[in-house]
Order: sequence, then C-alpha cells, then structure tokens
Amino acid sequence: MDRLQRFVHGTALMLLAGWLLYIGKDIFVPVFFGLFVVYVIVGLAQAMQGLPLLGRVLPLQARYALSVLVITLSLLVVVYLFLINKDRFLAIAPQYQQSLLAAIQRLAVLLRIEAEPTWSTLRQELLAQINIQRLLGSMLASVSSMIFSIIVVCLYATFLLAERRFFSRKIEKMSSDADRVARIRAITTDINKRIGSYLALKTLINLFLGAVSWGIMALAGLEFAAFWAVLIALLNYVPYIGSFLGVLFPGIMAIMQFPDANVVFWVLLGLVLAQFLIGNFLDPYLMGNSLNLSPFAILVSLAIWSELWGIAGAFLAVPITAVMVIIFSGFPSTRPIAVLLSRNGSL
Repeated sequence: MDRLQRFVHGTALMLLAGWLLYIGKDIFVPVFFGLFVVYVIVGLAQAMQGLPLLGRVLPLQARYALSVLVITLSLLVVVYLFLINKDRFLAIAPQYQQSLLAAIQRLAVLLRIEAEPTWSTLRQELLAQINIQRLLGSMLASVSSMIFSIIVVCLYATFLLAERRFFSRKIEKMSSDADRVARIRAITTDINKRIGSYLALKTLINLFLGAVSWGIMALAGLEFAAFWAVLIALLNYVPYIGSFLGVLFPGIMAIMQFPDANVVFWVLLGLVLAQFLIGNFLDPYLMGNSLNLSPFAILVSLAIWSELWGIAGAFLAVPITAVMVIIFSGFPSTRPIAVLLSRNGSL
C-alpha cells in the first residue's frame, strides 16, 4: 500500500512538474539556455587546460575570458549572417519558387505523370498554395524574435557565471548534515564535469561539421552557403533529426538553384558523407560514451521536450536527460530509473 501511494504521489508530482514547465516555458527556456551557454564556456575552458600551450600559459580566468570571447563571436556571426541575408532571401524568393515548380515538373516527367490536366490541376491546387516569399518572411520574423531571446540568454549566462564562484559555499550552507552536503557536492560535480565536457566537445564537433559542410556547399556554388553551414552546426545539437534536417534544408536549396541534377546529387552526397563520417567516427572517438544514455531514452526525451518547449526543447533534451540520470543515480529510491535510462546499466 505504501509503495502504491508513493507511486501515485510520484506520478502526480511528475504531471504537475510537466504542466508547470509547459505553461512557464517563456521563463524556463531562456534560463536553461543560459545554463547551456555557461556549461559550454566552462567546458571549453577546461578543454583548453589539456592543450599543451594554452593549458600552461593561460590561467583559469583567462581561459574563461577566451571561451566567452569565442561564444560571443559565434553569436555575432549568426546575427550578422541573418542580417546580411534577410533582404536577399526575400528578394530572390519568387525566382526560387519558379525554380521549385520547374524541378517538380521535371520529376513529374521522370515519373511519367505529366498527363494533362492531371499535372496542371496538381500544380494549381498544391503549388499555388506554396508562397515561398511569405513562408520565408514568417521564418525570418521568427528568427528576428530569436535575436532578442539570444540577448536575454546572454544576460542570464553572464549572471550565472558571476555567481558560479559562490555556488560551492552555498552548497555547504544548505544543510548541517555533512553526508548530505557531500552527496549534493558529488552530484553537482558529476553534472558539471560530464555536461560541461559533453557540450564543449559537441560544440567543437559541430563547428567542424559546419566548416566541412560550408566547404562542400561553397565548392558547388550553393547560395547562402555560410548561412546553411551555421544552421547545420546548430541542428547537430538535436539528436537524430538534426542530421536529417541539416541535409534536407540545403538540399531543397540546391534543387531550387541548380537545374542540373548531377550538381544536386553531388551536393547531397557530400553533405550526407560529412554527416555520416563525423557522426559515426569523429563524434564517438572524441565523445566516447560520456553521458551513457540509452538511444531509446534519448528518442523519448526528444519527443517529450519537443512537445513541451518546441524547437528549444529539442536542443535541450539530451543535457536535461543526462542531468536527470545523474541526479536519479545519487539516491537509492530513484536509482532504478537511472539504470533504465542509461545505455549499459553502469552509472
């Protein structure tokens, strides 16, 4: 009976927490992204310590400053690329709408479905509903609001970094029980180490993937290659789906821009190979099994957090799940949940 009561109370608490996270997403999402940025900064500073030159020459505070500079410059590059490409996107959108129509017509001929009036009706009923200029306008408006969100996230990250040095002292004051303080300290240290290392290495891998993808697209002459490269680097934070979208969006651009199917094929092949090689060889080599999360748990977490917080939830799903596993593993009553969420059962 006590076990059933605990289960009911736990389920009710979980549902209540989910409801609060959903209705408070406008507040929670920038805070969590602020933590995300702080972990990247701290993780990069710790990664620099392992480098022969920077680790010896630069003190810890200087490495923090360099990490902040790298993150700030990266965000400025994203904003700059958006601003310089915004008007051009809207100006050439009608041209690419016609290119998309021509590509669909070529595909229809290839599939032998170009019989009138069937294809004409299909074109009028389907393609007439697609206004690329309006679609891009709404997307760019969303990105404009994201720039404001980036500023808010940077403010949160700045204050979190400033208070980070007092966090250890706060843990000591949380309880007079030495064992409880030691357990909390061990959990937070584990979270900081594993999440910081994961996000720092993931960021470096994403930057490398973006650079390789830019080289492939620039070599082919794809429009907005730098913008697509940044998008690919950002989407690679999203497990599974991010790699697919990182090929899909530039692929659609290639189909609209190039009339030659061979060029489209080589662009897609290059992007797929970059995703495959980096995702299946470089990523596991550098990351190892740092978070020890079950692939199924990651997929379910991605679905849950995407439903709660949309695109932001997809970006934050893996770090949040990893933190939950670390916290659950620190207490006997929740340790079985952590074991189920882990990849191999070892915590």
